Amino acid sequence: MSNGGKIPLTIKQSEILQHLLKCSTTEQRIIDRVKIIVEYERCGYKRPVAKTLNICIKTVRKWIERWNECSEYFDTLEQNELCLKGYKEAITECLKDSYRQGVPDKFTAEETTKIIAMACETLDDDSSKPISRWTHQELAKEAVRRGYVKEISRQSIGRILQEVNIKPHMSRYWLNAPDLGTEQFYEDVDEVCEIYRQAQALHEEGIHLISTDENSGIQAIERDHTTHPAKPNKQGKELIEHNYTRHGTLCLFGNFEVATGKIIAPTVNPTRTEKDFVAHIAQTISLDVEGKWIFIMDQLNTHMSESLVKWVANACNIQDDLGIKGVSGILKSKITRKAFLTESSHRIRIVYTPRHASWLNQIEIWFSIISRRLLKRGSFASLDQLQHRILEFIKFFNETMAKPFKWTYGGRPLAL
Repeated sequence: MSNGGKIPLTIKQSEILQHLLKCSTTEQRIIDRVKIIVEYERCGYKRPVAKTLNICIKTVRKWIERWNECSEYFDTLEQNELCLKGYKEAITECLKDSYRQGVPDKFTAEETTKIIAMACETLDDDSSKPISRWTHQELAKEAVRRGYVKEISRQSIGRILQEVNIKPHMSRYWLNAPDLGTEQFYEDVDEVCEIYRQAQALHEEGIHLISTDENSGIQAIERDHTTHPAKPNKQGKELIEHNYTRHGTLCLFGNFEVATGKIIAPTVNPTRTEKDFVAHIAQTISLDVEGKWIFIMDQLNTHMSESLVKWVANACNIQDDLGIKGVSGILKSKITRKAFLTESSHRIRIVYTPRHASWLNQIEIWFSIISRRLLKRGSFASLDQLQHRILEFIKFFNETMAKPFKWTYGGRPLAL
């Protein structure tokens, strides 16, 4: 008995079916069914299609009949000039499995709800369990122990949690930043952005605008074996030895001159104490002792310390009584010290980035440059060599790459 009769595919249908075959996101079962339609349209017989695709002839018949059932609907879509995306969705829906009820649920809604609630419990305060997160196996055992169910497998736990998209074995961090999004936060951001816009004008007036911060914990890592350079017809990448020897760490105090894009008066120390930071500021200002300086920095404790206040007061020849730290006067607290250091009438003053917004500091962009260009792949046999290479890179950067960053952020969210 003949089983011939080609499917008359339209041009648009053929294009969509070919796209489904090539698209990497198409489900395998849809691809298999598209192949049946395409192959049948080519030869017009079901048995050769089954033989070519190595599948049962009943499967071929089923999907040919399904397509024929939908053909009238497809014709209507074409006549109404449905968009290609909508037409593709309609064809994909035609080739999906029909809804099947499946076996009855093994667990009641009450039991499932209790398991989900248990998976949402935190274990930090539960002294009876020396763990900080659930696994599916532990949830299955606990559900039986509490009497929620008589028995349950970890696979069943996984299916229950997957339906409500709960993953107790996974976590991600979040930051509780109460200042973020407040009017004060945006006022502080606006101040930083506005002073960036004034950088060139301030530079022409002889005022130094400096973005300052520390890059701490830079490791002097020496690779145990030499790095192999990239070669043609190989991987095309450098081969870097995995094992290494540590020789200690250094801290780089960096000054990014906003108007010129150069790094000035860098300091490389083994520590980053309050004393170290004051010495770095003093070294920076020694370049122009009588000049006006504006420093942009984050609100680290050492950036508003007692020592820094005393040094700025002395450098600016301020004779006021500074008080006593923790007791009275300017030195009493971080708030009073910050108010003094940000005073706009001072020859040397600081503009602080808001809390949790140190990314506003342009020196952070430069730190990423030195990390990528020098530190990430470097091999340093000693701290002295690391310090020398850092200072040499800064010299090279100033001579060949330095330019002002194009600051486009205006101080308000880029998108809602």
